[in-house]
Amino acid sequence: MLGTGFVRAGEPGAERRLRIVGGLATLNQYTLYEERFWAQDLARLSGGKYSASIVPFNQAGVPGQEMLNLMKLGVIPFGTALLSQVSSEEPELGAADLAGLNPDMATMRRVIGAFRPTLEKILRDRFNVELLAVYVYPAQVIFCKRPATQLSDLAGRRIRVSSVSQADFVGALKATPLLIEFESLLSNMKSDNTECAITGAMSGNTMGLHKITGSLYTMPVSWGLAVFGANKDMWNTLPPDLKVLLKTELPKLEATVWAESERETGDGVACNTGADSCIRGTRGAMSVAQPSAADERRRRDIFTANVLGPWVQRCGFACAQLWQQTIGPAVGIKAPSVQ
Repeated sequence: MLGTGFVRAGEPGAERRLRIVGGLATLNQYTLYEERFWAQDLARLSGGKYSASIVPFNQAGVPGQEMLNLMKLGVIPFGTALLSQVSSEEPELGAADLAGLNPDMATMRRVIGAFRPTLEKILRDRFNVELLAVYVYPAQVIFCKRPATQLSDLAGRRIRVSSVSQADFVGALKATPLLIEFESLLSNMKSDNTECAITGAMSGNTMGLHKITGSLYTMPVSWGLAVFGANKDMWNTLPPDLKVLLKTELPKLEATVWAESERETGDGVACNTGADSCIRGTRGAMSVAQPSAADERRRRDIFTANVLGPWVQRCGFACAQLWQQTIGPAVGIKAPSVQ
């Protein structure tokens, strides 16, 4: 890849074409919104002055955990980073979507509102990245082969997770967490290596999990956050009118993605269970269980003792301070002291 925001080619006007690395392929966030914005809407909104090509990061040969470093170097001018992946090296970046923190979209919005200024500063100071949008994926719920109607049912099972904090949460249930990439999830479930999987309700439906699992427990363990940004040196060289356009339109794209993720969470559950309200997915015949008040209390207890505590220990005193100044007051949970 060239370290510039524009494609360099011989034909007239080619320098006006941006190169974008987007989010996960096959998910609606990418196929319905990101791809359309860059491949179609940008040209329309700019009167044909600017256009873009976009490729999902998991089809671009880009290791997700290296996305921010590649953006820092200018190798990728515009990129999308999954915070669950980059937080393995930068634990602070995972603070807003720690497993068990956000039981609903309203809490997720409140948490991001509190954390966003810190997120902007970390990306700017450590990675030379201008934050342009924060995307949320639909709620990640629990698919199981055997019935699971409450958290205690998960004890002893092998459960797919996608982040360190999900592993902490699952471990607190006395289950075995298995860190498995999204692309390998279905094959692992088919091979009986995994009994349950934490993933998006609709993404699970899209890949066919409803065909090999029978039980859906709808507690949002995590959601999945992605940041979209630009290498700041490259950003500073863009034409002023293009920067104004992107700063105006990308917040609208962000708002659309958030609204769709909330809607899709419900649609994913409806489709997996065969409800008449299923819109975009394939109807399955899974049984569904919603978390009880007792399980919601247990979720919060596990988060405080088994997720937030280990995160603070991994991250250090600065992260405890960060939590107390940002997310903690928004959710009414104090960080434990660093040992």
